Amino acid sequence: MVQAPQFPTDLAAAALEGGLELNFELPDPEDEQIPDLEFQQRVEAAWQVCDRFDLQTDIWRGRILRTVRDREKRGGEGRGTGFLKWLQDREISKSQAYSLIEVADSADTLLEGGYLDTDSVERFSKRAFVETAQSAPEVQQMVSDAARRGDRITRREVRQLSDEWTAMTSDLLPEVIKEKAAANSIPSRYLAPFVREMEKLPESHQAELRETVAESPDVDTLKQVTSEAKYLAKYLEAATNVQALNNESLDLEAALEEALRIGSLSSTADLVNQAAQLEQTIAKLYTTWKRVTGLVDRLYVDSGASTPHLRSLLSCLNHLSGEVVETQIGSLESSRTIRLTIQTDLKDEEGEGVRSEE
Repeated sequence: MVQAPQFPTDLAAAALEGGLELNFELPDPEDEQIPDLEFQQRVEAAWQVCDRFDLQTDIWRGRILRTVRDREKRGGEGRGTGFLKWLQDREISKSQAYSLIEVADSADTLLEGGYLDTDSVERFSKRAFVETAQSAPEVQQMVSDAARRGDRITRREVRQLSDEWTAMTSDLLPEVIKEKAAANSIPSRYLAPFVREMEKLPESHQAELRETVAESPDVDTLKQVTSEAKYLAKYLEAATNVQALNNESLDLEAALEEALRIGSLSSTADLVNQAAQLEQTIAKLYTTWKRVTGLVDRLYVDSGASTPHLRSLLSCLNHLSGEVVETQIGSLESSRTIRLTIQTDLKDEEGEGVRSEE
């Protein structure tokens, strides 16, 4: 079994003796006698030591945080609050904590797969480390082999290997594209985005786009089709979330084909996506309005002549709690007043509609 990454012996000893201090003899930036190449090499060497030390430290910090969190997850009222208190005492934000836990999880993933050993950890940057753990097992193996050879592993190298693996294995790429990628006539960095967007589409749409790329196997076509696939996925996803489009007389596929034919796919996809957001905003507006009106009614009943300032506050909020909601947008010089009328549908006392007036 591969052991978990540990500090190098000398660093661990220094830490235990009380006070680890990294000392570097950095080149003098004012010394013109130092050649640029030597200057860059010395700075890069120091930077790599810091990266290595930070990564090993963060793996263990992540494991410590994960241990504390899992302990606090045990049953009982207020579970998890102890973990947040632990973070607060050490001035660690929740996002920082979970970022470190992600690094620890990545280390464990690579350890369990046999892709990581103590010596190779120092060759990863932190971002590359997490990226590797989230990659396919075959990519993890290639990255691990490169690290064992002594290569410096950055996020760029991981993504490049991932793109190359995608180019060799994805069924969504036409054979002619794979051949061109193998011959380096099409850079592999264009292939992974194409595959990612294609994976979001139904098979019927995938076939048509693959045929387009196969007919013109070049970078420009690949980029164009990738963009089309992206907007197509947005259109298909958003269309199912727009209640206004739940109309038997509407043929979404036909509308999509027409948008493609006139070159307006991106605008159509954006329109449908904005419509979905607008409906969600209306629903949120209604929920918030109901909450405001309920609170105003309650406070009006509870207040009276003895609370004139509270009554004044309620009076100022009348334009937000009545059937006509009013607010101003824009600067003082060019402001506009927007009025929204919230009406009750008499056929359904539980439902309301929202109408705007400017």
